[in-house]
Amino acid sequence: MNVHSLMKLSSRLIATLVIAWAMPCASAQPASVSPVSGSTITGLVLDSAQKPISDASVWLESNANSNKVFTKTDAYGVFSFSDIREGKYLISAQKSGVESEVETVSASSSTTRESVKLTVGTTSYSNHSTTSSTNVMEFSDQPNFTVSGVTDWTAVGGHGSDAVLRTSEELAKDAATLKPESTGPPVNGNGDQHRLAGETAERSGDPLKAVHELEEAVRLDPSEKNYFEWGSELLLHRAVWQAVEVFENGSKAYPKSERMLAALGAALFASARYDEAALELCAASDLSPDNSDPYIFLGKIAIAAPTPLPCVEQKLARFAQRRPESSLANYFYAMAVLKRQVPSPDEQASQQVVALLNKAVELDAKCSDAWLQLGILSSSRHEAERTILYYKKAIEANPQSGEAHYRLAVAYDRIGKPTEAREQFEIHDEIEKREAEGVERERREIKQFLIVLQGQPTASPR
Repeated sequence: MNVHSLMKLSSRLIATLVIAWAMPCASAQPASVSPVSGSTITGLVLDSAQKPISDASVWLESNANSNKVFTKTDAYGVFSFSDIREGKYLISAQKSGVESEVETVSASSSTTRESVKLTVGTTSYSNHSTTSSTNVMEFSDQPNFTVSGVTDWTAVGGHGSDAVLRTSEELAKDAATLKPESTGPPVNGNGDQHRLAGETAERSGDPLKAVHELEEAVRLDPSEKNYFEWGSELLLHRAVWQAVEVFENGSKAYPKSERMLAALGAALFASARYDEAALELCAASDLSPDNSDPYIFLGKIAIAAPTPLPCVEQKLARFAQRRPESSLANYFYAMAVLKRQVPSPDEQASQQVVALLNKAVELDAKCSDAWLQLGILSSSRHEAERTILYYKKAIEANPQSGEAHYRLAVAYDRIGKPTEAREQFEIHDEIEKREAEGVERERREIKQFLIVLQGQPTASPR
């Protein structure tokens, strides 16, 4: 093998470790209107057909001091506020931008429990702003950061072959395209107006204005969509720790939002919290086991992560079971099983990996990564002819696979074909150069946010 191949050869670590895990889900609920012993206000939220609505937002506001608290309905549409001081309160409910009428409810010292029924669909969210003279952020924690500017981040380090960094960038873009389960009602309310203004600003090349508009949208209307758009904007522009904070708050308020958990997983991965990222993505896959998106995210982070991740193999096994016709499902599951073998190979597991990879390429001959992995496995068994065949198949499926060209060059070098090896090395070098240039160009276009944390007078890039 020549010096070129010795310097650049690196095996792909692909795998996963299964451990037991638990995913707590709880709605955000700030302190009660008055932190003293008092009445309990309970109620039921219904739609226009008088059916209970789960995961609806309910606001309770004191007439005396405009203090406001927030909770969510359970699976049966029921909500509860406890330790409520004597007095009159305004109460309303909202789901997906559509709101109930504002009702008045009284709490008295002689009555320990008050009940109210709210019907969503009688008014729009824009009317909600008339119930209070103050603007209150309705999510669990005020943000402890401010976006103060943007900067070029091409000096962040890494290049086109940096698997972890490139995967985090790819997932940031993928997360922004995740769709909600339903589109909801027509656009209404000031929160929606700010969100749309933010989306317009991002498209026009003004990310600073975009993120400020999206933050204001959440302040006015902490809907699932507004949380998601704000977090996605932060993640796209590499404010990854701040994106984690927003997605965490969003997932507390909307624990059944699959895309919120998936985006949180992407943000955690970008911040190098790999195990936590896997757990959130596993939880997202549990919410909707037939949706491919969380599994694809899991497959990508399992391949790129430097160490095995929890729960991944189990979920990717389910992906392959539910989508046996999917080449990608079989490929990702194969990679998970393979990684479990490091550092203790198992012959039975190896046979399973080969079977899954063969199935992947049978389902889709353009699955270049599966061909490539078959070549790597054949190379480890010193099957030179088959190794070269698989690498050629990988290149045929994807001529721009730099790794396939490189490994084919090494294979040629090993069997004493220096001319063919040199040709493949040159192709690899050209592909890698173009890829690095493309990555740098993209990073220049997607500016990094400058962040000021509370108590810090200057901005610091993240």
